[in-house]
Amino acid sequence: MDAWPLRHLVLRTPRLELRPDDDEGLYELVDVARAGVHDPAVMPLGTPWTDDLANDNGFSMVKFYWGRRAQFEAKDWNISFIARHEGKVIGVQEIGARDFGVLREVGTGSWLGLKYQGNGFGTEMRIAVLQFAFDHLGARIARSGAWVGNHASNRVSAKLGYVHDGTVGLAPRGERLEHVRLRLDAANFVRPEWNVSVEGLAECVQLITS
Repeated sequence: MDAWPLRHLVLRTPRLELRPDDDEGLYELVDVARAGVHDPAVMPLGTPWTDDLANDNGFSMVKFYWGRRAQFEAKDWNISFIARHEGKVIGVQEIGARDFGVLREVGTGSWLGLKYQGNGFGTEMRIAVLQFAFDHLGARIARSGAWVGNHASNRVSAKLGYVHDGTVGLAPRGERLEHVRLRLDAANFVRPEWNVSVEGLAECVQLITS
């Protein structure tokens, strides 16, 4: 038994490599975030963590990901895949679940460095974890969400087969905004012509699918 079997997990797409976060990757991820994730005048994230970057140089961000790793449990888990293009960190793609062995549902979220946006990387990252969930873990439903006005994210979701599943009010900067909940059933997933390559799953599959 490996003390941390998730370290062997790798997802590969035509252009990207996704691995669960480690410390060296997190330090690179902080640099990507500090270079910009979104227009400062707009908050596209449910939790406004980017507002703190200028004050603590990414200290809170690193602690958040450390906390995610420390809280990992078989029945309540989240994997933060650091995405790399040509060896460079470009962002993070998350996937998580509670009681996956019974519910067979996952949730996803992601962000990209501003300079890497507009190249289809966000779509490719999400397809990678959706194929991972549906084809390798046996998930039946994937959930996501985006602000009503986040047209880019909502276009990606619609293209992949997601449907609206209601809205919820959130206030990331103290003002109410409408967040669209999205649902994708495995049978409705609009697949690309390529398939994600998955390595190292045998070492950690029991942790994820129990």
